[in-house]
Amino acid sequence: MNIALIHYATPPIVGGVETVLARQAHQLVRAGHHVLVLAGRGQKWDVNIQLVTSPLYDSRYPKILKLKASLDKGEVPENFNAVVAQIESALTHDLAGVNAVILHNVASLHKNLALTAALHNLSQSSDGRRWIIWHHDLAWTTPRYADELYPAWPWDLLRIPWPGVKQVTISEARRMELADLMGLKLDVISVIPAGLEFQDFLSLHSRTVGLLENMDLGKRAPILLTPVRITRRKNLELAVATLAALRKDIPGAALIITGPPGAHNPTNKKYLLKLQKMRDKLKLKKSLFLMAEFAPEGLPDVTIADFYRLADALLLPSREEGFGIPLLEAGISGMPIFCSNIPQLRALAGDSATYFSPDDDPNYVAGLIAQRLQSDPLYRWQVRVRQEYTWEAIYRQKIAPLLEGK
Repeated sequence: MNIALIHYATPPIVGGVETVLARQAHQLVRAGHHVLVLAGRGQKWDVNIQLVTSPLYDSRYPKILKLKASLDKGEVPENFNAVVAQIESALTHDLAGVNAVILHNVASLHKNLALTAALHNLSQSSDGRRWIIWHHDLAWTTPRYADELYPAWPWDLLRIPWPGVKQVTISEARRMELADLMGLKLDVISVIPAGLEFQDFLSLHSRTVGLLENMDLGKRAPILLTPVRITRRKNLELAVATLAALRKDIPGAALIITGPPGAHNPTNKKYLLKLQKMRDKLKLKKSLFLMAEFAPEGLPDVTIADFYRLADALLLPSREEGFGIPLLEAGISGMPIFCSNIPQLRALAGDSATYFSPDDDPNYVAGLIAQRLQSDPLYRWQVRVRQEYTWEAIYRQKIAPLLEGK
């Protein structure tokens, strides 16, 4: 689908709407759409996103500011309709071949009412496009704008529903405001929140991003991390069995074991094979991730650090440890620790970890993990953000159905 996003400005102009537009454009491209951005100011920030700028689409172009000065006094300038026609002509050219148009705030605020009027005219032209108004702010419900708005055209374009146009707000509070303002039923207004660009926000290394494509971690919770080499003293059977037990009550649970087979014992490769067979028997193919299969020589330190940022808890079921560096890494990452009650680990973590015996029943260990995490509001919020507020999740759950007319 060819999709156009329209706002007064784009990056590198700094602003909340500019950031949302950029993130939304990135996600639309990743989903396979062709994306065009129309704006008054900005510079091309992504080679995969087409950008067309025109001062007529801006909120600070002198001609537009002159119009606004009169409009703010309740006077429609004599040349207003001529400017509307000029903008409409430019938009008609720029939107050629576009299937869907998303208007970010340009039909919500009075920063460029000539642009708003031109877009309204085009939206009513039966051109077969899908038109979507994305309301971040509402001029008519904002007290500081009260002296600049008047109960007449073109100001009314910001408070009436445009026939055939889909209304979107960024929050439930905004939806209620808009419904009251326009006399609409709540169920005809979609709520689509802003989100995070998961990979960028966490500054994930390109190597990590490549691995994540095979893991779909955004849907997983809790994500357990066992950052060790594959050797028998690490007691990894318990980690795998614990995952299987945990998934009985929490089907989204996942486990990442980061290391390759230990380099100094040739039987460690057989141990990896044993874990792979155990994974298959327990039907954990899509939830147990053995990084040895993707990086036989081991992952770089930067990717290990990335996994600490991605995971919800450290699981270290070792029978033997010389020191326990993963406990330090978990501590600096602010991650809950579940580990074996062996002298080296207890001496290091003290009462900062949840302990179990290396010989404990996996169901018991799974219960410890579930009880600790599910009682933690921070963990619950992290999972919710990961599953509902990344742009990938927002696109899949909210934007794709909207574009399909659902």
